[in-house]
Order: sequence, then structure tokens, then C-alpha cells
Amino acid sequence: MALPRTESLHPDAGGIDALPGAEVLRRLLGGQQAALAAVEPAIPALEAAADLMAAGLRAGGRLVYAGAGSSALMAMADGLELPGTYGVDPGRIVILMAGGMPRDGRMAGDTEDDTAEALAAAGTIRAGDVVIAVAASGATPYPMVIAREARARGASVIAIANNPGAPLFALADVAVCLPTPPEVIAGSTRMGAGTAQKAALNLASTLMGIRLGQVHDGMMVGLVADNAKLRGRARGMVERIAGCDGAAAGAALAAAGGAVKPAVLIARGLSPDAARELLDSCDGYLRAALARINDPGRNARPDQTNHGSER
Repeated sequence: MALPRTESLHPDAGGIDALPGAEVLRRLLGGQQAALAAVEPAIPALEAAADLMAAGLRAGGRLVYAGAGSSALMAMADGLELPGTYGVDPGRIVILMAGGMPRDGRMAGDTEDDTAEALAAAGTIRAGDVVIAVAASGATPYPMVIAREARARGASVIAIANNPGAPLFALADVAVCLPTPPEVIAGSTRMGAGTAQKAALNLASTLMGIRLGQVHDGMMVGLVADNAKLRGRARGMVERIAGCDGAAAGAALAAAGGAVKPAVLIARGLSPDAARELLDSCDGYLRAALARINDPGRNARPDQTNHGSER
């Protein structure tokens, strides 16, 4: 039986262990670049995934990331970044990783086959959740069981895999195929496959953040400023968007409890209560709220069918 692409030998890998270090690195880099090129054809599927993720969060659901091994690490990295970057409630992010999240350098490989553990983990999934199941092969038992159980529980499923025709896709509402070439180090899917997965997850979750109104002119206005660097970033965003100086931006952020979007409106002259009420009436979209300030007769609610300039 033919090996899946993620397990096949790369045609240029012969003798790689006998090459000078610089040449080895060039070949490895070439593999990474080829893997990234595999993401572009998946852009329509990634847009559909982002829309599903945003709709799930808007409706009160959670994002459930599921995987095993290096694929789970890619998924975990994406999920754990969302609260700080886009202000997603940490309680709305669930990470299901075969064997549990590692506490040290050990990550057992046999846990990916533990279907009993997967069934137990899937018991936490609720109707309305959006499950993002990631597996390089697209046939790993742990995410397969999670995806199957998620569908049975009324959750939506996004499947990300690197082999065309992967069985995981049959369980998905949105299938994201990243047909990466064979790995330069055969089967080492933390390399090309993992790079493509990380890029795809970054793209989908960033577009999700935009869809949720957490990005304005390329600035992450939904961030949670919980350290000095981010507090400085938040102040800079208020200055740029509201057109005020640093002192006014700092005062507005203090009045808004550190939240950027209401702080921008406060810096534009609204009271804290009025700023929050306006944002609520605009579904949290700062651009629509600013348009309402500039033109009080304008409809404050952005067109949900248009994902363009209103957001």
C-alpha cells in the first residue's frame, strides 16, 4: 500500500546526512517554503473556517482545538494566543491534546491511538461548539474520535490535514487540505506539515478576529493589555485612532478599564457609559461606532453580510 505523502521519502533527501551543514539547512528551508506554498490553495476553506469560528463565538459556543503530537502543539499555540490577542474569553477556548498538555520535555507517542481517552475528552464538547481537529495524516485516531463525537453532540467541525482524501475530512463541516510535499526528514511532520498547519491556523484565527471586530486598520483593538508592552501598545492605538496625545489616551484607557475600543470613543468625547452603549449597538465594531459619531444618522450596525470596509 502506498504511503501517505506525509510519510513518503523526499526525492532530494538522499545523502542529506553526509552534506555540509549549510547545504542541509538550505534543503530544510526549501522544504519549509514548499510547505507554505501548499497553504494558498486552501484560502477559500480557511475563510469558511474563520466564518464558522466567528459565528460559533458570537452564538455563545466555544472553540475546541483537538489533536495529537506536533499537530496538537500547533493547535494549542493558536488557541492559547486568542485571549490576549483578540480578547476572546479564555473560558471559550478548550484544548484537547492526546495525553494532555505536556509539563516537561516528554510527549508520549502512543497516546494518539488512545480512543478511550479521546471519548472521555469529547464528553466536554457541547452543541454549538466549533471543533478544530488537526492531524497531519488526517487519520490519527484521537482527533478522528473527537471529530466524530463532536458531530454527534451538535458541534461543528473544522478538519485540517496534510494528505488529500484524509478520512478526517469526511467528518468535517469545513475541510482544510494542506497538501504539503514529503518531508525532507521523512515523517517528521513537525517540519513542513507543522509549518503549513501553523500558518493555516494563524490565517483562520486572525480572520476570525477581524470578523469579530477585534481588528481596526491592522491594530488589535480587542487585546487584553496585561503587561507594560501591551499597555504601551494600547495607548499608541488610542492615540492613532482617536487622534489624541499620550496623556489623553492614557486617561481614556484608565476610564475604560484598559479596553482599547471604548477608550477610543472616550477620547473622542463620549462618557464611559455612552462609549460602551454605542459599541454594544454596533456589535463591538469600532469602525461602525466611529462612523456613528461622525454621522449620527448613520446605521450603527455593520452589514453582517459584508466583511469589508465597515469592519
